[in-house]
Amino acid sequence: MAMQKQGKEVDPVRVFAERVRDHKELDTRWAVLQEARVEYFRGKDFIALLRAHPELIKPLGIEAAIADVDLDVGNILIRRRLIVRCDRVSKTPRPGKTKLSKWPARIEIYPEQMFSEKDSFYAWAFERRRPLWQTVLSFFVPVVTLACCLFPIFPHWCKLGVLYFFLAFLTLIFGVLTLRALIFAIFWLALGKRMWFLPNILAEEATMSELFQFMPDSKDDEPSPKWSTRIAFGAVAGLIIWLVLVHGPNEAARARYQKKASNIIDDILTWKPKALSAFTGT
Repeated sequence: MAMQKQGKEVDPVRVFAERVRDHKELDTRWAVLQEARVEYFRGKDFIALLRAHPELIKPLGIEAAIADVDLDVGNILIRRRLIVRCDRVSKTPRPGKTKLSKWPARIEIYPEQMFSEKDSFYAWAFERRRPLWQTVLSFFVPVVTLACCLFPIFPHWCKLGVLYFFLAFLTLIFGVLTLRALIFAIFWLALGKRMWFLPNILAEEATMSELFQFMPDSKDDEPSPKWSTRIAFGAVAGLIIWLVLVHGPNEAARARYQKKASNIIDDILTWKPKALSAFTGT
């Protein structure tokens, strides 16, 4: 039954689905379904969310005290084609693994479209509404593109500001990624634990809150590598670092490289033709 809101019909089932999809406590992942990337969740997580927040069901007009009401709500979403029941494509563990992945990377449509709590996955079958920040960002994309094209005629002070801003930004990005790798290497070599801080920093579909999440959500379920494997990797890493330090450029060579890089930057800022020759080799 549709509700009236400011002269427009509002579908309570669609509103419910959007609220559940946007809820922070519903754990979701992205996978490939029929050559398309889709967002999906597990049936048991959906049930746990509705039992923890029964107020989410109220807009549907369903009494939350009824037994198996969570399954009924799931079947309503399936009948309205807001979700699709799926199954993992690979039914066997990957080579070297003893368990199936909790979140498969490839899924397929399950023949029986009935909601179930046990070992089931459900993909959202509707497009999420675009948030305001994406609309604003789409407006600024052509503006930034035009500004990049006009960079050669910027004032010198503006060019310097743009240059140092992006240098600082790139330094921050590579610094964070390097620090993550070092912390992971220390934990892996010393304890055999796979500990990634900022686990979603490279995720394509993460929200802003998920992107800057510092600690990982779940523990590492994979067996720890053998101590001999860790020692071998540590020895190889130590050898590479030693070779870089011993055979790296000396102080005079570093000074020459720094001067050449500084000259290239100056040529680019003044837009001299010879600046291009530094990249083309002519």
